[in-house]
Amino acid sequence: MKAPWVSVVGWSASGKTTLLTQLIGALRQRGLTVAAVKHSSHSHRLHKPGSDTERLEIAGAAPVALAAPEGVQLTFPQETARALPSMLETLAPEADLVLVEGWKDGPFPKIEVWRKELGPLLATGRSDVLAVVTDEPLPSHFRRFSAAAVSELADFLTHWIGERVRTSDGDATDRDAPPPASED
Repeated sequence: MKAPWVSVVGWSASGKTTLLTQLIGALRQRGLTVAAVKHSSHSHRLHKPGSDTERLEIAGAAPVALAAPEGVQLTFPQETARALPSMLETLAPEADLVLVEGWKDGPFPKIEVWRKELGPLLATGRSDVLAVVTDEPLPSHFRRFSAAAVSELADFLTHWIGERVRTSDGDATDRDAPPPASED
């Protein structure tokens, strides 16, 4: 089974990165392997101006990789990057879950991080929102997690992944069993 993707969306400064860093740690504690993608709707330079990797990219190399003692970074041309989900499945086949920061209009289920003072709830009228992380009251049809309840959200996602495995593979394994209720 391909790893499921979930986008964590919300207004700028809503706490998406903070939630993701905590959530990745909580999921890792549950034995899951998590891949992460930062999606930006703003243009960013992928290579330092004048760097060797920029020169290789300008020459037409695709993809371009930077290998250093700290790891490997791959960059793909824009037209190839549109195939990001299938590309990452190839590059990170062992992931149990891929978390995407941003990409609110992307094709994946979403978790919204919402702070009332930053703007309206994005989840309103959307069927692809699994849950909303907020300390604000919400209509009862939304699954809500407090911003401090990262452990509960990790339990929810672990169970959600297990349900996807059972649905696609038929029989569930012990690894796919829902976790015990959190005592946090």
